[in-house]
Amino acid sequence: MKTAEIKGLSVQDLKQRIAAEKENLHKLKFAHAISPIENPMKISHTRKLIAQLSTELTAKSK
Repeated sequence: MKTAEIKGLSVQDLKQRIAAEKENLHKLKFAHAISPIENPMKISHTRKLIAQLSTELTAKSK
């Protein structure tokens, strides 16, 4: 997601997206532990996306 797309989301949308991405991260880590996934950078990208979403949620909550 691009920064402009993240800034356009509402607080409720941000919370839902964070929950979905955390679930996705959990699944990626589990799959990688069992057998190496094709692109391990997806884990890093997902963590960074969660951080961006959380930062925007904090900014909107203030």
